[in-house]
Amino acid sequence: MSKPTESELEILSLLWEMKQSNVRQIHERLALTKDTGYTTTLKTMQNMHAKGMVNRNEDQRTHVYSPVTNQKETQKSLLKNLVTTAFGGSAQKLVLQALGEENPSKEELDEIRAFLDQLENKK
Repeated sequence: MSKPTESELEILSLLWEMKQSNVRQIHERLALTKDTGYTTTLKTMQNMHAKGMVNRNEDQRTHVYSPVTNQKETQKSLLKNLVTTAFGGSAQKLVLQALGEENPSKEELDEIRAFLDQLENKK
């Protein structure tokens, strides 16, 4: 699967949540947060199908789309690409940058500590 654009990723996020959907349903959800035309949504989803990002069931008059990969697989692929290209392959640099830019809450820091503890216990 090719790397999704920002618009494609928005649509994929909706499809992961909804499991499957037609263009009209996706467009209505997108229209709640951004100004976009129906034909733009349609064309983007058609392009996503051509790229192999989504399946399209054409059995009914209204085509129903579903994601090819799950959210976790896509996130893992995007993260690997980001670490390699933007952080020279260093997960440490990515984490330090993310924590430095954001202001994590105490709860988030506790979750991060617990996750790190879990990683250390596996070794």
